Amino acid sequence: MSDRDAKVRPGLSDASMPEGIQAACPEPAAAVALGAGHGHGPVVAVTGAAHDLGLALTARLAQSNRFSRVVAIDDRRGDLTGVIWRVVDIRDPVLASRLAGIDVVVHTDLDLAADSDPRGRRAYNVRGAQTVLTAAAAGGVGRVVLVTSAMVYGAHPDNPVPLAEDAPLAADPDGSVVGDFMEIEQLAERSLRAYPGMEITVVRPAALVGHGIDTLVTRHFEAPRLLAVKGCAPRWQFCHIDDLVSAIELAAAGEVAGALAVGCDGWLEQEQVEELSGLRRIELPAGVTFATAQRLHRAGITPAPVTDLRYVVYPWVVDCQTLRQAGWRPSGSNEAALQVLLDQRAGHHAVAGRRLAKKDATITAAGATVAVIGTAAIVRQVRKRRREV
Repeated sequence: MSDRDAKVRPGLSDASMPEGIQAACPEPAAAVALGAGHGHGPVVAVTGAAHDLGLALTARLAQSNRFSRVVAIDDRRGDLTGVIWRVVDIRDPVLASRLAGIDVVVHTDLDLAADSDPRGRRAYNVRGAQTVLTAAAAGGVGRVVLVTSAMVYGAHPDNPVPLAEDAPLAADPDGSVVGDFMEIEQLAERSLRAYPGMEITVVRPAALVGHGIDTLVTRHFEAPRLLAVKGCAPRWQFCHIDDLVSAIELAAAGEVAGALAVGCDGWLEQEQVEELSGLRRIELPAGVTFATAQRLHRAGITPAPVTDLRYVVYPWVVDCQTLRQAGWRPSGSNEAALQVLLDQRAGHHAVAGRRLAKKDATITAAGATVAVIGTAAIVRQVRKRRREV
């Protein structure tokens, strides 16, 4: 069970809610009146508004002159003021009534925690997106903005740098977070056909950095060495959460539409990343790297499947053409975004995506990059046997 599932009760009705929560959830009739007589901009709702990306986005939209009202949706009421709170589990079909009077819905309520149970996470993310899309159509919402990731393009050694926004989605639809994103993208495609009157925009950020961001990519920089596959150098592109928020604001206002990528301009070569971070690389053969990582994941030693490892060794840089043509620019460079990531890694130690206690961080760098107990050690043993032959 994921952290989300532990604190959410699916199917919670108004009648069964505590009195304080009922007060936070206006009746549909009151919600309909919300959209009238409050300025010329649309009424926008944000799911997941009490935490992480949703909280940052809701705070920004509340200050924006592009919208007349901002409705904050979550399974608990947050501390943010200046918005209208509606408390509901996004997987509950009652969500449709909470969207009455809403013009735009931005769905950010996703479980992306690196250590979440994969089955619980998948159930939450896919069911949530599906319910949001269905409820939006039933509630007459004109525009829905979904947030996935540029990871859906896949990380491959022969990827062009940068990838075009209309490039095929070539990620593996496996049990990882990327697999969740792929299913959400498919839901968006099906919903476009099923609900032709509803506009759907999908925002795909590059590797996120910023407050509260904890992913396989950020944990890669908590390791003692940077993993590299022999014969292929990764290119690094980042997206600060503030830039993602500003891009979503444009999408919610209808100033950009379709499927669009978000990230810093250009990319960093591996040598630049090593120089800026002060971390050295360890290069291993691709076959040994991925085979060992897969065995360790199956054994429950590492949290990320082997396909996730591709995103730290192969390029997946994107061209943010749609936003650029709309006049949007990132607030900083890849160098600045990497520095944010490096500043936030202080006190953390990770190996192959698994966080280690400080006392365990003395594992040797060569033995700890791909696996907790060391692919590099396996390589040395193989070489030793070959010399003995």
